[in-house]
Amino acid sequence: MKNLLNHPISTALQAMMAFALVLTSLSVDARPKVEKKLKVACVGNSITYGTGIKDRETDAYPSQLQRMLGDAYEVGNFGRPSATLLAHGHMPYFQQAEWNAAKAFTADIAVVHLGINDTDPRNWPNYRDEFVTDYLHLIDTLRQVNPQVRILIARLTPIRHDHHRFTSGTKLWHDEIQEAIETVARVAGVELIDFHAPLYHHPDYSVEGIHPNPAGARLLALTAYSGITGNYGGLRMSPLYTDHMVLQRNQTLDIHGTANAGSIITVTLKDKDAKGTTALRTATGVTDNRGNWTVRLKPLTDTKAEYVLSVDCKDVKATKTNRTNHDEVNDNRYWPGVASWSDQAHPTVVKRLTETLKRKGAPLSRLTFNHVAVGEVWLCSGQSNMGFMLRQSDTGSSDIPKAADNDLRLYNMQWRWDTYAQQWPIEVLDSVDCLEYFKPTSWTPASPKSVAQFSAVAYYFGRMLRDSLQVPIGLVCNAVGGSPIESWIDRQTLETRFPSILQNFRWNDFIQPWVRERAQQNVGADGSRLRRHPFMPVYCYEAGILPLAQYPIKGVVWYQGESNAHNFEAHEQLFPLLVSSWRQYWHQPKLPFYYVQLSSLNRPSWPWFRDSQRKLMHLPHTGMVVSTDCGDSLDVHYHHKQPVGERLARWALARNYGFGLTPSGPLVNQVRSKGDTLVVSFRYGHGLTTSDGRDPRSFEIAHDDGIFRPAKAVIEGNKVMLTAEGVKAPRYVRYAWQPFTRANLVNSDLLPASTFRAKAKAKKHNKHKGQKHKPKSNHHN
Repeated sequence: MKNLLNHPISTALQAMMAFALVLTSLSVDARPKVEKKLKVACVGNSITYGTGIKDRETDAYPSQLQRMLGDAYEVGNFGRPSATLLAHGHMPYFQQAEWNAAKAFTADIAVVHLGINDTDPRNWPNYRDEFVTDYLHLIDTLRQVNPQVRILIARLTPIRHDHHRFTSGTKLWHDEIQEAIETVARVAGVELIDFHAPLYHHPDYSVEGIHPNPAGARLLALTAYSGITGNYGGLRMSPLYTDHMVLQRNQTLDIHGTANAGSIITVTLKDKDAKGTTALRTATGVTDNRGNWTVRLKPLTDTKAEYVLSVDCKDVKATKTNRTNHDEVNDNRYWPGVASWSDQAHPTVVKRLTETLKRKGAPLSRLTFNHVAVGEVWLCSGQSNMGFMLRQSDTGSSDIPKAADNDLRLYNMQWRWDTYAQQWPIEVLDSVDCLEYFKPTSWTPASPKSVAQFSAVAYYFGRMLRDSLQVPIGLVCNAVGGSPIESWIDRQTLETRFPSILQNFRWNDFIQPWVRERAQQNVGADGSRLRRHPFMPVYCYEAGILPLAQYPIKGVVWYQGESNAHNFEAHEQLFPLLVSSWRQYWHQPKLPFYYVQLSSLNRPSWPWFRDSQRKLMHLPHTGMVVSTDCGDSLDVHYHHKQPVGERLARWALARNYGFGLTPSGPLVNQVRSKGDTLVVSFRYGHGLTTSDGRDPRSFEIAHDDGIFRPAKAVIEGNKVMLTAEGVKAPRYVRYAWQPFTRANLVNSDLLPASTFRAKAKAKKHNKHKGQKHKPKSNHHN
């Protein structure tokens, strides 16, 4: 799409989350003369003061804000290190000279950021009930000094996970104070700005876990600047909105974006070939004071047509005189993956604002997306075996030439730099720190050229859906080779439910040694600052999931685990966190999540890990694909990917699209002891047989001693009967328990059985045997 308003995200500013400014060009002569400067008072603690910043007079956030706003404003820094908002805190701001100076300043605008020091155990546990009252008193005092003062209060900046009190209460109290600040904004009728979101995804912008460095201070200044001016860089949307995109059918579509505060957003969907101007869907919303908007489209059902999606923005801010310093604020901005989107505007509000904009002659910005399809959208993610390209697979040479399909559409998020054993140059390190790990891309219809570079597993998954459903299929792939599961989970989830995995990356035993060593090779020995890497916890979520901006999807297919196979116990905790993290992000508690069990490879821990993955199917709306029959004993990147992709498609077709397919190979259901025989029954065990026509192999049984011996296996219906020489009264069974296995049990659909380890169900002994039973009483206690 050739539309300048939808150019890719600026790589230089994506890291800094620069709240952009796109200004109407005005000549100096056309600007009205300013008789008096607007006074901006920055009230706060050490973060406002600039503690930890070498040249705080220049780089503290109020100083940077002054340069952004320009000479028409006078910005005062009234930060007091260690100050608390609580009047009974250990250093109340109300008792400091800076508070008296702030009042004497008689500000026209006040930006308040207080509450960080109230997380101190001397303060919040004792006086939390006074926080809202004390904050309201501060606001009332500012209004008494100047009844016309405009007040913006800020959500707290983050406290990093390595703070010495993080897990002993500080994190919890910090979250409680955030809620209290939101209550204050609502009760007092003041504007709420967010100092938390811009820094939260950049722990490297903090000096010691609390105080921002100059880059972090710039993000705060930009946040305050945009809050004051209402200018967020004009109309912007997620990079997933491009020509040839696929919109998810049969579900309400929340379309998100950013624009200048107060702008009216109208989203229109039209049939490309329809005559006249009647829109199939139209919805309108208003941008909130933090630059966020959302509109909701009713579900779409017609998958045969091709559409045009247009987004119109009427910007009230662009009609106002510019009194700020254009040179200090760049004209691009970071796409905020996490944003508290504004609710759909009430029709009366929209009508009133529309009339106002017409009178003011507000300019119209428009994004137009052509060749839009309606169908099924799936996210395909994980590590290298998901990223393994079709041209590398054993079936690629035959399937690539015939891959052209306008209704199979790919959004291929390829990484910029590989993670081979090398040290990255400084410019790469800086870009990775800025979360700029993926190349800009766009939706592309399937063609021999596009599919060759696309995930083989994802391609075969999508092709089978396409053939079965006969509707457009959209596949988003963002796999990162070598990435561990913790790199794909959001920060809030890990901070609250697995904080120990965030600590001391280089020496953290929860993280696979190879992962730590390879990341260190890439980053090098620079200890002067915190460097980031795609293998570090949270990174791939912040670089690869947040930019998707909750783009509507049907479900997820996931292939990952090689970089966590050293510790299946930790993975058993992390995998449910991943699933819940993504379901929460997309606001879909039943989001389908289908995953691939690790294949066969000569790595000792893999049988335990595969069995652990099998047990994770207890999570609702999940399904697992077995790939042991495709593995290579020496190569983790086996080439036979077609069965894996199609097995994933079977889960989706059976569970989500109503097809009468068997989704899985045999899964152990029950083990019973019958003398010297173990009887194993299976789910999905209809028509049990073997893949090669030989006797079942790779079964082992054991007595109480846990010493396993090879078992003779006989198939009887959907059961397998197991015996072993020298094993009397066996109690344990395991199957395919070799790292590289040639296990051969399949069902009638030729789907392989999963690795498993199980214990025979204990016999129930009737302690009343031989006794007469009394009749049950009809009376209830």
